[in-house]
Amino acid sequence: MADGLDVCIRATTPIAIDVAFSVHVHETLALIGPSGAGKSTILRTIAGLHRVPEGTIRADGETWLDTAAGIDLAAAQRHAGMVFQSYALFPHLTAAQNIMEAMLDRPRGERRHCADALLKRVHLEGLGHRLPAKLSGGQQQRVALARALARSPKILLLDEPFSAVDRPTRRSLHQLLREIRSETPLPIIFITHDVEDALASADRLCLIEAGKVTADVEASRTAAEGDDRLSAWLIDV
Repeated sequence: MADGLDVCIRATTPIAIDVAFSVHVHETLALIGPSGAGKSTILRTIAGLHRVPEGTIRADGETWLDTAAGIDLAAAQRHAGMVFQSYALFPHLTAAQNIMEAMLDRPRGERRHCADALLKRVHLEGLGHRLPAKLSGGQQQRVALARALARSPKILLLDEPFSAVDRPTRRSLHQLLREIRSETPLPIIFITHDVEDALASADRLCLIEAGKVTADVEASRTAAEGDDRLSAWLIDV
């Protein structure tokens, strides 16, 4: 898929993984499944933070991983925007400064303007001067998302983006992800344990069990038809 993401990876340790899937630009894929199923390992492998012995990963026509050809780009070379579950913000830097840390390849004079534009994009206009400790959990999540976008990524990866925020904040994050999907030509993948979050934010749902994709369905179809598998996903997910 020249304009999207193609993933095919296999490993036996430390956790067995054998998955293959594609994600188009302007498409959001939710990876759901029980703890220990391999969801985070898949995300980290795409980002270049975990190595597998066999596989291929191609994004926007670029080969990031091809073990048969000896290609394995470092995380810094993959241009993946990653939002960690812990947000991973620098506590001593302001919101704007945290975002600017992802722009070290840009001229210094452009960074603050770009950071302010990204803060506005994630609906945090005027809060660039605040330290993370002075922001709510949902606001910190938005800063982390803005920082990921500051890399001009080819894909956006989010690890449990809704797990640490309350229900109203979740709804606003659902809306923000839909906005980014619509406005930004890149594939989005996120992990969640909540099927409702997946249905609210994703175009497709992939169920990961024991390192394999056991179901891959359109979110709209799943919601409309009341797919029987949805009930099973609600157990131990």
